[in-house]
Amino acid sequence: MNKTIYFLLLFILLASDAVCSVEQKVSLTLEEQNYLKEKKEIRMCVDPDWEPFEVIDKDGNHVGIAADLIALAAGRVGVSIKLMQTKTWKETLSLSKAQKCDILSFVNQTPERDKWLIFTQPILSDPNVLITREEHPFVGDLHGLNNESVVLPFGTSMLERFSKDFPNLQMISVVSEADAMKMVSEKKADMTVRSLIVAAYIIKKEGWFNLKISGQPQGYENDLRIGVVKNERLLRNILDKGISTITPIEREAIINKHTGLTVKSGIDTKSVIYVVAGLFAVIGLIVLSNYFLRTKVRLEVAKNLKIKEELYAKTKQAEIGNLIANISHQWREPLSKLSSINLMTIVKIKMGQNIEKEWLLEQSQTVENTIDFMSHTMQNFLEFYKKSSVMQKFSAIESVEGVLSIIETKFIDHGIKVSLQGNEILMIEGIKNEWMQVWLNLLNNAIQILVERHTPNPIIAIKIDAHSISFCDNGGGMSYEQSSGGLGLPMCREIVSKYGAVFELKNIDSGVCASVVFNNIA
Repeated sequence: MNKTIYFLLLFILLASDAVCSVEQKVSLTLEEQNYLKEKKEIRMCVDPDWEPFEVIDKDGNHVGIAADLIALAAGRVGVSIKLMQTKTWKETLSLSKAQKCDILSFVNQTPERDKWLIFTQPILSDPNVLITREEHPFVGDLHGLNNESVVLPFGTSMLERFSKDFPNLQMISVVSEADAMKMVSEKKADMTVRSLIVAAYIIKKEGWFNLKISGQPQGYENDLRIGVVKNERLLRNILDKGISTITPIEREAIINKHTGLTVKSGIDTKSVIYVVAGLFAVIGLIVLSNYFLRTKVRLEVAKNLKIKEELYAKTKQAEIGNLIANISHQWREPLSKLSSINLMTIVKIKMGQNIEKEWLLEQSQTVENTIDFMSHTMQNFLEFYKKSSVMQKFSAIESVEGVLSIIETKFIDHGIKVSLQGNEILMIEGIKNEWMQVWLNLLNNAIQILVERHTPNPIIAIKIDAHSISFCDNGGGMSYEQSSGGLGLPMCREIVSKYGAVFELKNIDSGVCASVVFNNIA
């Protein structure tokens, strides 16, 4: 066995170990625990006929990708779910609007649904594609079509959005996904719009090989969430905690379990090989580095003084878990993009379509750019978590930007705007990782306050001048002694004072400012 194969196998084994290591019970607040005790069980309505996402089978069980993902998230927060059986999606929507269901399982957020639901973070993202008959030309712009018919299931988000956005198209509503695909196959409609996963699965299952993917409308992706009735915000927050623990590897395993879309050996297409090899290699490198990091952290902690042991012992396992969780969170979107490209390529191959050179080059470039992004964020993670005792001079603004890239998705998920005004002249001397820990703690403190207080238009303003760095939020202020996340404010003060700088906290009109002042910089 050559070294390349050996290390790839080692990467895969370590990846499995890493996934298991983050399998843990989610911590709930006392209010959340009491809520679940009083509620006892959560009533859930689902789409009874949406393969492979979800169906209610002949025995009355909820099965499919959505069923497995929701069960995984609910199990990790201790939520007991009761299935409310329905026969059609129309009946499901009626029950949900009448508040006879606490949650609606797997839906896109739309203005119409905002009237009676609030939504969790996405539990699965998947692009929508245009499905036409084989002879239909490629569709680059739906606005350029004249009077063509689009068939969609009643009550779906795509029917709602397409009816509004494309008055040039004739909209036809039917009961089920299968009905829509059948009408296109039988020339009773020109096209339908379906999730890529659903399209690939149904074409394969039903043998509708006179159908093809003829385009991907931009801005109409499926960000599938759990809809929660409006008066149950606490339930939404609990479910969000469960969803945040699901890793991309777990999502991929569940999708593969229900679709069976795998690449068979002997397929000669460089893009597929590139995607698969790239994913395994990059993920493997991250996990391997984390394995060595974990070992080194344990050895270093044992050598520290008693005060260091008390501070670090409480967070040692948390930081390792956070590393894996943050990487998973940060890579959610790029992994979804790579998976989508892979699935589209598989569909083309399975349907016997020619893979055009221009399309292949475009997809390969997207893969290349995505892997470059993942490699860059990987380096930032490793640089931050790697134990170091090297004293060096480094750019203040570059170290702050490195931390921002590590937790970028937190800002996106919570709608937090970050502004950075930087003086590139400021150079800091010390152990770079320790200073990055300070920036991370101050940003996490600000994020927690903004999220807990549901601050409208949340913002974190970072300003770097010749002698100081400040992190200011509009969360309404906090106690100077409040500690939040990572090693907390006491450790920030200790690190800052170690290098002769001053750590300051002060309330301002809209929130709080945490500042580091460098008195020893000329």
